[in-house]
Amino acid sequence: MTGQYKGPSRRSDVAPFLAMDVLSAANALEAAGRRILHMEVGEPGAATPRAVREAAIAALQGGRVGYTDALGWRPLRERIARHYGERHGVEVDPGRVAVTTGSSGGFNLAFLAAFDAGDRVAIASPGYPAYANILRALDLEVVELRTRTEDRHAITPALVEAAHREKPLAGLIVASPANPTGTMMTPVALAKLIRTSDALGIRFISDEIYHGLVYDGVAETALATSNEAIVINSFSKYYCMTGWRIGWMILPPSLVRAVERLGQNLYISAPDLSQKAALAAFDATDELERIKDGYAANRKLLLERLPGLGFDDFFPVDGAFYIYASVRRFTNDSAEFARRMLNEAGIAATPGMDFDRSQGDAYIRFSFAGSVTDIDEASQRLGDWLR
Repeated sequence: MTGQYKGPSRRSDVAPFLAMDVLSAANALEAAGRRILHMEVGEPGAATPRAVREAAIAALQGGRVGYTDALGWRPLRERIARHYGERHGVEVDPGRVAVTTGSSGGFNLAFLAAFDAGDRVAIASPGYPAYANILRALDLEVVELRTRTEDRHAITPALVEAAHREKPLAGLIVASPANPTGTMMTPVALAKLIRTSDALGIRFISDEIYHGLVYDGVAETALATSNEAIVINSFSKYYCMTGWRIGWMILPPSLVRAVERLGQNLYISAPDLSQKAALAAFDATDELERIKDGYAANRKLLLERLPGLGFDDFFPVDGAFYIYASVRRFTNDSAEFARRMLNEAGIAATPGMDFDRSQGDAYIRFSFAGSVTDIDEASQRLGDWLR
């Protein structure tokens, strides 16, 4: 006779990542023979740069793929540090760099190292769903800050101060450019927000994974304002390395050893092969900029066509590769709208409830990370479907 097993843990009861659910449904339709146009996930449609693939092949031919230091392979950490001097004019000690299993691994390490169970951490609404889901799984309290059109949908110092007065905040997470909107903070606005956080003792976590993918404005790093900020970045988006699962963090000196200890125990090290390959990504700028030109063409096409199809209310599309558009003209249920669009038009997109549990039923996110021909076809299919 067996005993009664306990069910899933309370901490595992997090919301699903709807973009991945849509991807799964789209893949099932493709397996059945349908041609599906993918605008649901934030994944570059282009191949990983040739230099990166060649570096991986060379590493494999070397015969040994093993562990690295928990904080990462030293040559890659040094190259990441040098990147900040080249791109932003900011000097970074390689000792503050931690290489992670994608930005997702970075968020887990950052939250574990910087916060204790019960701490309050603020995020933007709408915002990337995994922030809230990871925080809740770690028994942290999520504070959603509703952004406003008049502030270009950015978190302001006033919003942070008001939430902190209500009950002290331990942390604040900001992405610029943002997911799902593509909207970016100006360097001045970002600096003011970071200084406010520092003054209040609120740990600022800067999600910079869409740096490099900017069409209007300048993406500034939080490191230009504060050495106490935690910066998280990834090779997934600009560098087209999603499946390699490799990212990085720049840490305040006080958190380096904590992150190292956690990394040693949680996953030992990021994949050695991916680290060796990622080193070459910094020398693939010409190829990467050509890929970015494709995103820019997709953005231009959609900004010209979507308003004529009824999607004339969307957030500023400064960077990344998303358009977060209202569907109020068509429906009050963006999940059902997305389901029908997938099944009837063969276009996969993500309903806004993934990013905003209170108002997301009125929005949908279109990713334009695919090929120019696919995005052109998707816009034509969408117009035919809506007629």
